[in-house]
Amino acid sequence: METLSNLRLGVETAFQWYNLFYCFIGALMGTLVGVLPGIGPTATIAMLLPITFTLSPETALIMLAGIYYGAQYGGSTTAILLNLPGEASSAVTAIDGYQMARMGEGGPALAIAAIGSFFAGTVATFVIVFSAPLLTSVALKFGPVEYFALITFGLVCSVTLAHGSILKAVMMIVLGLLLGMVGTDISSGVQRFTFGQLGLMEGVNVVALSVGIFGLSEVFRNFERAGDHEGATVLKLGRLMPSAKQFRASSGPILRGTVLGSLLGVLPGGGALLSSFASYAMEKRLSKTPERFGKGAIEGVAGPESANNAGSQTSFIPMLTLGLPSNAVMAMMIGAMIMQGITPGPAVAATHPTLFWGLIASMWVGNLMLVILNLPLVGLWVKLLTVPYWALFPAIVAFSSIGIYSVNSVPFDLYVLVAAGLGGYLLIRMGFEVTPLLLGFVLGPMMEEYLRRAMVLSRGDPMAFLTSPISAFFLICGLIMLVMAARPSVRRKRAEIFVEED
Repeated sequence: METLSNLRLGVETAFQWYNLFYCFIGALMGTLVGVLPGIGPTATIAMLLPITFTLSPETALIMLAGIYYGAQYGGSTTAILLNLPGEASSAVTAIDGYQMARMGEGGPALAIAAIGSFFAGTVATFVIVFSAPLLTSVALKFGPVEYFALITFGLVCSVTLAHGSILKAVMMIVLGLLLGMVGTDISSGVQRFTFGQLGLMEGVNVVALSVGIFGLSEVFRNFERAGDHEGATVLKLGRLMPSAKQFRASSGPILRGTVLGSLLGVLPGGGALLSSFASYAMEKRLSKTPERFGKGAIEGVAGPESANNAGSQTSFIPMLTLGLPSNAVMAMMIGAMIMQGITPGPAVAATHPTLFWGLIASMWVGNLMLVILNLPLVGLWVKLLTVPYWALFPAIVAFSSIGIYSVNSVPFDLYVLVAAGLGGYLLIRMGFEVTPLLLGFVLGPMMEEYLRRAMVLSRGDPMAFLTSPISAFFLICGLIMLVMAARPSVRRKRAEIFVEED
């Protein structure tokens, strides 16, 4: 009964007219950035973080969430019709979706993608509804020792599940932890790594860092590939409704993709990208005719699209219940909560129930809006690809700069923005993935604080991390994951599963 009462509170919050409006704006912008290759939800959310100051916490997170899962819908449109995935998680959809479009089956492919995404989003919402209170009640029993081990495990997961070199991912985690230490130490009042700069006394601005490494660096990268989609031919949709045979062939992959995505989305570093590739591999393995995959198999569209939408939504579970971000978007949403004066963690459900349950209820509303937005307006989304990049880039830079300066009205934050943008661009060019950097930056201060509390309570005895069963479990699991990921056979398998977002 308590869950139903909480859900009713969430529905009342989500259906307030201004929350519906911003949910629609988020879904619309998410679809837009999902359609346009090279922008993506991470950069968009980073650039819009300053705007959240003017909104209530519930409204701000509802809008940002809409952008995130909306991009999963939008990315499939150009993946199917143009063979240009707007999102990395839609890359696998392009394999069979584009082949279907070439055969005149683009309409059914888009319809199945939308239906699968809506079904998966609905199921994932209910997974959050029933699992979040349980995880929150468990998390309330955690102490500093358990939280330190949990954060350590989360960082290890983000390393082992990141595509690319594990060593490079570890280096990015360490760099993020170091950046998180910049500023005035709360306990001693000593300035750390500020180099005499007043702008660094309160630490590196999370908004400036996020916008720089995800937004500005994308501008620099896209200058190199601005002509990649020129000359692309938009294929005809054909009929929109799938046949009964296509519905039957898609039902199993949609169900399996939903379950798989819901499970993998919870893992740090998992989410939509890992879910979509894992679903495609599973469907190809289970198929009696695997040779059809890559030649227009509708199962290759239904499974991955369901999995990536389910994974994008269940990635909210550790963020809402534990204060532990599973990817860069969740890290920025935690940053938005902190800027609003809300401490992420299990206490959010009790202290801010309208935020907690309103965000969950808005996910179903947003998924319904996305079905209405995507199929009837597919022609409009494809026409947006004719907008030249040279017209988008100045606007992105201008809005980013204005937004960053408006946060604190400190010119130094603009220097941080430029430095983060150039640094992110260089790191990506050298094959580093910047998502672990942001996770380390956001979780580093929390990790340090829990370590200090644990040491005080244990009188400096580090064995406290092993005598606690929960802490020992997380630390041992993290160690096992690192050892497994270092094995040559596992490294080869990771190289086959993950693709570079370039």
